[in-house]
Amino acid sequence: MNAEQKAQKANDAALELSNVSEEDRNSLLRGIARSIEGKEDEILDANARDVEEAEGMLERGEYTQALVDRLKLDEAKVASIAEMVRGAAEQDDPIGETLTARELDEGMNLYKVSVPIGVVGSVFESRPDALPQIASLCLKSGNTAVLKGGSEAEGSNRVLFDAVREATAESDAVPDGWLQLIESREDVETLLGMDEYVDLLMPRGSTAFVRHVQDNTKIPVLGHTEGVCHVYVDEDADSEKAEDVAYDAKVDYPAACNAVETVLIHEDAADGFLPRIAERYDDANVEVRGDEATREVIDAEEATDDDWTTEYGDLMVAVRIVGSVAEAVGHINTYGSKHTDCIVTEDGERARRFMENVDSASVFHNVSTRFSDGFRYGLGAEVGISTGKTHARGPVGVEGLTTYKWYIEGDGHVVGEYRGEDARDFTHRGFDGEW
Repeated sequence: MNAEQKAQKANDAALELSNVSEEDRNSLLRGIARSIEGKEDEILDANARDVEEAEGMLERGEYTQALVDRLKLDEAKVASIAEMVRGAAEQDDPIGETLTARELDEGMNLYKVSVPIGVVGSVFESRPDALPQIASLCLKSGNTAVLKGGSEAEGSNRVLFDAVREATAESDAVPDGWLQLIESREDVETLLGMDEYVDLLMPRGSTAFVRHVQDNTKIPVLGHTEGVCHVYVDEDADSEKAEDVAYDAKVDYPAACNAVETVLIHEDAADGFLPRIAERYDDANVEVRGDEATREVIDAEEATDDDWTTEYGDLMVAVRIVGSVAEAVGHINTYGSKHTDCIVTEDGERARRFMENVDSASVFHNVSTRFSDGFRYGLGAEVGISTGKTHARGPVGVEGLTTYKWYIEGDGHVVGEYRGEDARDFTHRGFDGEW
């Protein structure tokens, strides 16, 4: 099948999948986890070939180290993928939840009920674990999916796709064609034009790629273009906490979109904090780029204006000294990407002011930006991070893959009874009830 046929097949399966019971969906998810575990050797062999080829591309300057790091799988990673799929099964059922129940008049009730979106298209780069993440969350939320992984992970993605497909093919509960895999760049361009079949696109990749998707489709797009995250060390920060947060946020996994790229430091905290964090960064081979005030305290490369807007995805960090929490907020709202930002301080009121005024999807107090993640939020997993403000924001789990329908239950009511001199009145009274 070509990409258009695959999108159409996913669309044909969408309504049937939306009516699969929660029990069946959860059972299938557990089966997918077992299938992934059973194919561990096959997955790791395919991934090793992908990584070997990617490292050759890295040597030729065609790939970045961050991309190669995101590509790698090991036994622990495969185990975590399976656990993530089981975690999706443990989530509350997002389908069929009564969000609003309102009596319109005697014998006529209105219900707002959660339902799947339909067909989700996701195009992602580098990380093969994204495929089972997205597939499992789509299944949990009753959505069919058309998936496209990066060419650098082609072998890994094929084995993981087969693991998911084989686990669900054994069941009569799930319609054939609910999950589709496309592989070529031409297929992506075809998918972008499939607005009659695809209801939502979720791209995960470089800034240029996500913007290309946004600029070349009529399908709604949910995603983020950059992860320019910040840690602000306030004048009343606990120094040990600040060091641990700033270090973890950069070093734990520098290729992640929730890794810190800029550390802002209040001028009254700089002399005490900067030398210590600089030493820890140096031990971890982190290159520090600082503004003029920073370079008066520590040795660092000179930061340019471009550094404040750069997602390094590597062991590099920009540092700037500021005079107030307001200046820190202004810097973040000017140069940030609305992803994840943090303040380290013991002043609760100042923390609240920072959190309310930073215009980002996730804003933290005294914790690493690396906590910005669907699994860590208890969402089971995530299909991606959204930095937009409509529909879903931040890590998008199963709830972000639902919309809603309105139902009215009546007894022959007609609009004409509610017009004219003797018109009936609406009661518009909310009540506790399920559709």
